[in-house]
Amino acid sequence: MPARVLALLPALALGVVVAAGSGLDVAHSRGYPVAVTVLLAIGLYASTHGIDVAEFRNRWKTVLVAVTIGVFVKAALISAVMFAFYREPYVLLLAIAMAQIDPLSVAAMRAKSRMSEQGKALLAAWAAFDDPVTVLLTAYLTAAIVPSAGAGPAVLPSGLAAAGVNFLANAALVVAVWLVRVAVRSRNPASAAGRRVRAGLEVVLLLACGTAAVHWSLLLGLAVTGLFLRPDFGAVLDRAVTACLVLAAFAVGLVLAGGVRIVPGIVLGTAAYGAQVVVALLLTAPRAWRADRAKLALGQQNGLTALVLALVLEPVVPVAVATVGPAILVVNLWHAAANGVWDRRHRFPRICATRAERSNEVPHAEHAG
Repeated sequence: MPARVLALLPALALGVVVAAGSGLDVAHSRGYPVAVTVLLAIGLYASTHGIDVAEFRNRWKTVLVAVTIGVFVKAALISAVMFAFYREPYVLLLAIAMAQIDPLSVAAMRAKSRMSEQGKALLAAWAAFDDPVTVLLTAYLTAAIVPSAGAGPAVLPSGLAAAGVNFLANAALVVAVWLVRVAVRSRNPASAAGRRVRAGLEVVLLLACGTAAVHWSLLLGLAVTGLFLRPDFGAVLDRAVTACLVLAAFAVGLVLAGGVRIVPGIVLGTAAYGAQVVVALLLTAPRAWRADRAKLALGQQNGLTALVLALVLEPVVPVAVATVGPAILVVNLWHAAANGVWDRRHRFPRICATRAERSNEVPHAEHAG
């Protein structure tokens, strides 16, 4: 299991202790919708900011299928399994919350992965772009599936008309940011001070974009800007994402004080991992992906986005955090176990083959002598 997931357990435990001692109902507090939207916005921007754009251009068709049809199929498979056990309409929302792959976990394992570079590029882009797709699906389906939710939290536009307007507003935000960035970049300062000013203007532009995205629920637009608006933050962005993870885990702990649904969480997590296996095997059927097929199928991990989506859903689906929380743990346990078994299974034949080659070299050398 990723060490980062284990490191979140103290924050989660602290949230449980605080909520149990204070009786705080955080999910219905006034600032809750804004707080979870900020967490979601930072996570989405960070996921697309980390994409290698050149690699993405080479694999965009496969990525497009993965984050559209693939996400729909994964959500359908997960919800079908959940509905077989728990006949409640909200299981589709829980399925969507788990249908994406955590891009931060993918980035952390990329250096030690045995996948080819094209396989790593596909999984990284897939993980980055299925986040905003699942957020949109959550947003557009919540009011339809849970009628009593009304408009739901501020982060969730409701109704077909509202969804259409929201999509156009996201597109307008992307165009506006692109045009301003082009204007800023058109100036090519010769001095170091001029370059610092230009970098500062890009940071201001990003902050303005982020503020607009949080205020008007334009998270898809913010995610897309991560492909081209990339000020040099150094380690600041990574630290911000880590802080978001800790805060999200703490918030989940506050909600989990009301109870944990262990068995539904196990079912949800197992269904999410199995759905990735099915979808990845279908997606990588072409011969070009055969070498990476198994590792892509075993690549499901969940993290920040699933946590925050559970927090987003909690006011309208009161069992969201209690179910998604343990499901995330189950998915990461499946990931660690399945990949460990696969790596050991394929390491042993290589070791045997290497030893055989060495043993064959000795008589050959003696004969040559």
